[in-house]
Amino acid sequence: MKIKHTFTLSPLLLAMGLQTAFAQDAEQVANVENNEEQTETIQIVGVRQTRASKGATGLTMELSETPQSISIVTSELIKNFAANNINDALKLATGVTVEEYETTRTNYTARGFDIKNTQVDGVGMPNGWGIVTGPLESYGYEEIEVIRGANGLLTGVGNAAGTINYVRKRPTNENQGEVGVTLGSYDLKRLQADYSFLLTESGSWAARVVAVSEDKESHLDVLSSDRTYFYGVIDGQLTDNSTLAAGVSYQNSNTDGTMWGGLVFNNTDGTQAEWDTSASTAQEWTFWDTESTNAFVEYTYIFANDWQVKATYNQSTSKDPSELFYVYGAIDKDTNLGLYGWPGNYESDFNSKIFDITAKGEYSLFGKTHELNLGASHAKSETLSYLRYAASGYGDPTPAFPYAADAIAEPVWGDKTLYSDIDMTITRYFGSTKLNITNDLFVVAGFNAINFTREGTNSSGEINNDESEVSPYIGATYAITEDINVYASYSDVYQPQEQYDYDSKFIDPTKGINYEAGIKTQWLDDRLLATFAIFAAEQNNLPIQQEGLNAAGNVYYAGFDVESKGIEMELVGHITDNLTAVVGYTNVNVEDEFGAETTEWVPENVVNYSLSYTIPNMPEFTFGLGGKWQSKIKNNTYALEQKSYLLANIFARWDISEQLSLQANINNITDEKYIISLAQPSYYGAPRNGSVSLSYKF
Repeated sequence: MKIKHTFTLSPLLLAMGLQTAFAQDAEQVANVENNEEQTETIQIVGVRQTRASKGATGLTMELSETPQSISIVTSELIKNFAANNINDALKLATGVTVEEYETTRTNYTARGFDIKNTQVDGVGMPNGWGIVTGPLESYGYEEIEVIRGANGLLTGVGNAAGTINYVRKRPTNENQGEVGVTLGSYDLKRLQADYSFLLTESGSWAARVVAVSEDKESHLDVLSSDRTYFYGVIDGQLTDNSTLAAGVSYQNSNTDGTMWGGLVFNNTDGTQAEWDTSASTAQEWTFWDTESTNAFVEYTYIFANDWQVKATYNQSTSKDPSELFYVYGAIDKDTNLGLYGWPGNYESDFNSKIFDITAKGEYSLFGKTHELNLGASHAKSETLSYLRYAASGYGDPTPAFPYAADAIAEPVWGDKTLYSDIDMTITRYFGSTKLNITNDLFVVAGFNAINFTREGTNSSGEINNDESEVSPYIGATYAITEDINVYASYSDVYQPQEQYDYDSKFIDPTKGINYEAGIKTQWLDDRLLATFAIFAAEQNNLPIQQEGLNAAGNVYYAGFDVESKGIEMELVGHITDNLTAVVGYTNVNVEDEFGAETTEWVPENVVNYSLSYTIPNMPEFTFGLGGKWQSKIKNNTYALEQKSYLLANIFARWDISEQLSLQANINNITDEKYIISLAQPSYYGAPRNGSVSLSYKF
């Protein structure tokens, strides 16, 4: 793991690994013309160790300099702990809680709030509630970056949680690849392949292809899933000053026996029920499938004065048909009766188009050289939601729980009916500058102006929202010594809401402010980075789910003014030549205007850790330990509590040769029993399980 590298987050030329390398290659030139004066060749560069980026500000800064908290989940970390989907990968990130409140839907939280902003290669994607549907494949990404705190200069839209940026894999500078096979618990079968190859002899054009096929059962009764994933990208040199890249990814995921909602844990006498870890409310006929396609094109031009302009176009489509069965009520401990069922049949068609253009370069002022980043983006998304009503089954009592997987017959579904038709548009103008005040002090300042519109129809009638907001950002970093930086930053909070109030109207936007200050220190010749941050945020009109249903028979929300505060610490890098560590600690507390805790299902204290060790005299053997400890959580709405617990996962890898390696993983080695999320009543996490992988590099 390299610590002193430039942080990547943006679609700029360097961030995408598409920059031109005007390199000396005497051997190539000798083969071409045997002329020493013509040693300059043009070559596409793939993923660089010193990848430049916009980071949180649109400017090139190293991790140790950026005035905001940042964590990176590298491809090596993903490989070590067999984190083959995004949920498992983000469990490795400091400050992130993965709320798997259903078997097919997940929320990610940071600093007590849902992360509602997602980027791919630095370009913001529509994310609405922050909900992720289906198990998303992680093998197509080089790394995942988590920028915690308000999104002032990232997107201008968001709360005080943060932003997740997925960095796609890009072609490398040589022909290389790998294939792998994995077998594991719950009949896990997985095949994966990744191959990068040059398209021209000079290396000016290159391509990369990634493919995955996975099939597995689950520790939960009835649940099974399969996933197919493909990603292909081509990039190359158009002229000495311009590059072009284009790619597409496709994923088809099928989940059978999926849960809609979670287990019911409340007994009629007020106590908390306990079930086997395999317990599920699903039936054999339930399913929730997802299919998505994402395509992009990007063009970059470098002017003679080194200013760069980059234009990016992304298009995403998806659909998710489902047949579901929801269970609610309270359990009579003597009979295990008291539950009621609610069938559901839904499908959504989603389409988004995003155009982003940025310009970045340097300018001189007062005898100093500074950086400037300017840009604009336009995003439009369309969502069509359908449902089919069941002929019967609403509110019918279920058999005693746990019941058999075929205890409740699939209902007869009616015709497909349009439920909602909503179009959303976000137009954004942004700019930032890095002012080098002295050799040790620089200030980052900028703005993000957006216009947000939402129109269409849903169950509550016509929708017509039009909102505008300008979000400023300012931060400063001061180098106390060459290895110690202190920083402080401020950003506005602005987030349009997707939740409905009691009258089935969208809640007004959340607005507020976010502060952060910290220190970043580098040790052992910049191989180890230690960070400490203290943060505070005020958010007005944050939506909190209320008890009962609204007049339309749906869950509803009310807005509350809340304050959050906490600290974060992280240690990342090489402790020794053979020991690599990622260790983080997060403390967060969120209170409403009355002093009551509002998100008690988010742990107040979390420690995450990932360690890997290579035996000095036997470098072909690597071992590792990773997991997390979290403090007690609860959800008073459901009278539900989960005590503190520790999760530990281990891996061991044997590099049999330079090409062939064998790896074994064991998860939850202590066989801890725990409820996976209390954001809503969910289900139990997987007991002890494992896998064995064999991979071959070529």
